[in-house]
Amino acid sequence: MSAGKYFEKATSDALPAYGGASEVQSGPIAGASIDLHRKLANRQIQLIAIGGSIGTAVFVSIGGALAKGGPGSLFIAYTVYSCVLALLNNCIAEMSTYMPVSGGFIRLAGKWVDDALGFTAGWNFFFYEAILIPFEITAVSLVLSFWRDDIPVAAVCAACIVLYAACNILAVRAYGEAEFWLSGGKILLILMLFMFTFVTMVGGNPQHDAYGFRYWSSSPGAFAEYLSTSALGRFEGFLACVWSAAFACVGPEYISMVAAEAKHPRKYIKNAFKTVYWRFGAFFIGSALCCGIVVASNDKTLVEIQINNGGGSGSASGSPYVIAMGNMGIEGLPHLVNALLITSIFSAGNTYTYTATRILHSLALEGRAPRLLCKCTKSGVPIYCFCVVIIFPFLSFLQVSNSSSQVLTWMINLVTAAGIINYIIMAITYLCFYRACNAQRFDRNQLPYKGWFQPYSAYIGLAWMVCVVLCYGYSAFKPWRVDSFFTYYTMVIVAPVLFVGWKLLKRTKWRSPYEVDLIWQAPEITAYEEELSVHEPPVGFWQEMLGSLRRRP
Repeated sequence: MSAGKYFEKATSDALPAYGGASEVQSGPIAGASIDLHRKLANRQIQLIAIGGSIGTAVFVSIGGALAKGGPGSLFIAYTVYSCVLALLNNCIAEMSTYMPVSGGFIRLAGKWVDDALGFTAGWNFFFYEAILIPFEITAVSLVLSFWRDDIPVAAVCAACIVLYAACNILAVRAYGEAEFWLSGGKILLILMLFMFTFVTMVGGNPQHDAYGFRYWSSSPGAFAEYLSTSALGRFEGFLACVWSAAFACVGPEYISMVAAEAKHPRKYIKNAFKTVYWRFGAFFIGSALCCGIVVASNDKTLVEIQINNGGGSGSASGSPYVIAMGNMGIEGLPHLVNALLITSIFSAGNTYTYTATRILHSLALEGRAPRLLCKCTKSGVPIYCFCVVIIFPFLSFLQVSNSSSQVLTWMINLVTAAGIINYIIMAITYLCFYRACNAQRFDRNQLPYKGWFQPYSAYIGLAWMVCVVLCYGYSAFKPWRVDSFFTYYTMVIVAPVLFVGWKLLKRTKWRSPYEVDLIWQAPEITAYEEELSVHEPPVGFWQEMLGSLRRRP
């Protein structure tokens, strides 16, 4: 039976894999190969997916790109990168909506391409998440410098590590709901900053100065020079903004990873992927536009923090918005924004701790990490995995002997390459999936979500990401610096080593289009959704939000 006909049969005659709705909602699904806890509601999926992609980069690190490239380069770079990322979202959405399995794109790569690619994807994503933890702790230290510069850096690092440990071991049951509300807080913060930009640019500031797009049209202008002068310097400034966008613009990978936790995976995850498109426009492109409006690219404080690795008390949190508020003489609001920034940054670090622990645990379960890491506590916490992950936050102590902004730069360079490699793996996985569909006459029109402009969408995304990951560390060659080279290209070197090493060790095989298992867990997932829909129909986002608020005392 062809894959297309089998999926058609599985959709119409869902296999009775589950004992009842109560089992589905209360624990792992007995007898099913997906063995998941599908508990996340639509509102949680949507806001965690949205809030998970809004991090320190949008509020703080984006200032470095503004200082290097200027507002025009920043806006163009974020727009172009967001459009390309939308093409890749189009790929992973089709696969993850059809096959919302535990491990997301990591398991899809291992199942549909090559087990060595799944091994590479898993460890690359683990390092990506783990290194982001000390990045967020370092950002907390930088934000705290807004109030005073004599706060002991080591104390901040230690406090964050202890709090992350407590949240991930003691309060893990409340993690999903807590992140739901914290993600909502991030959205409110970014909307507040957008409103601040609009009100002040039309004259709603203490100076009653309707500055509009002054920093675009006059001094210093829309395009800044970086590294070189004249046209070459402006082009290099644009490239610096592209590299910044590569770090800041994320989202599809987190939806793929959380797909297995959704109650109605194909419906809720499909909606979550669809929100990615307007999120790119509203949050990432909007942030680049607003950031370039409120503060000049040659602002003394901005350049001192982001370029010269300086700063200190009163030099703000490194956030362009807080710097702009100080320049306008606005009192009170900078303190509120900075306080909200700290909660947002801490929330991001907590999320990365949780995610890295679960990724390492899944690697252990699949035999891609030592079996010792499979052990969990009675409450379900992978305790040994957590012990490994909690080592990474200690990298934040590097800022004791270096400036916070310098350490942030190191962390950004390390994780940016890992993030881009994630997208390269997604594109390769989709192209193999697409070829298998054609070879096995699998009708993609039957899928819950069919990506548009395929396979060209995947080819364009793959080509762009390969160019970016190979070229984004060019500044290490002007002049040549060994330390810069390794912070830029460590993950670019590690990923091929992981792939080749696992392939040689396990003798894995790159699957031909006819060998790819396109059915896999589709019957079980279809049966699960059909049975659950009878007892607990899927609910729309706003309907669920209103219902949740009514239930609260």
